[in-house]
Amino acid sequence: MSVKVTGLKKLQDELERKLGAAAMIKIVDQSLLMGAEVIKKELEANFARFKDTGASLNEITVAEPTDGTNGRTVKIHWRGPNGRFRIIHLNEWGTIKNPNPAGKGAVALSLQSGKNEYRKVIKKMIEGAM
Repeated sequence: MSVKVTGLKKLQDELERKLGAAAMIKIVDQSLLMGAEVIKKELEANFARFKDTGASLNEITVAEPTDGTNGRTVKIHWRGPNGRFRIIHLNEWGTIKNPNPAGKGAVALSLQSGKNEYRKVIKKMIEGAM
C-alpha cells in the first residue's frame, strides 16, 4: 500500500515566503529537538527494562539538527565514557552466540511506540509557530 501526498512543496514554499527561510529553519530545528526528546524518553523507558549498570541509558544523546539528504535531521546516538555505541548494535540484533539478548529490538520498539507522540509534538510546534 502506498500513499501519494501532493502539495507539500507548495506548502513549504508558502510558509517560507510568509515566515522567511531563517525562521523556518529555527521552527523546524525546535520541532526536531522536541520530537527527539520524545523518542529519547521512549528509549530510556525501554532500556530501563533490562539495564545492568545503566551505562546505555546514561549515554543516550541527542545531537543538534543538521542538513541531511532528506532535509533537516536530528540524530539520537550513544556517546559517553563507556563507549556503549559499540554494544547497542549487538543488543538490538543479537549475535551468533546470543541471538536473543534481553534488549533485542528495544530501539525499534521505541521508534514504533513513540511515532504518534513524535508526530503530535512536531505538529504542535509548527502550529504554535504560525
